[in-house]
Amino acid sequence: MAKKTLVLGASDNPSRYSFLAINRLRAHQHPVVAIGNKEGDVAGIHITKDKVNEDDVDTITLYLNPTNQKPYYDYILSLKPKRIIFNPGTENDELIELAEQNGIEPVIACTLVMLSTGQY
Repeated sequence: MAKKTLVLGASDNPSRYSFLAINRLRAHQHPVVAIGNKEGDVAGIHITKDKVNEDDVDTITLYLNPTNQKPYYDYILSLKPKRIIFNPGTENDELIELAEQNGIEPVIACTLVMLSTGQY
């Protein structure tokens, strides 16, 4: 089942995990929205710097450290995703608590591992 995924902290740099995540999400037929600190393109997905209003976001996968997540708190919560994946290095107790208070499941895991093991 396809799960619309927002990659927050997206990069068109092939050495970044967010780059790999976009490619693997697309390979698994998941619709992808990508937001980063600069515009670019990965696997046919445009990376925007703007907070885009999207409907039906199932998952937000984070590639921002906790300090850089703060300006996105309200935006993340407004999208009402089913879950937020906190990839290694993005764990954030404050956002985890906000997610839980808003009925959003926090998942501390790696998107790439989840995809490769069929747990996505």
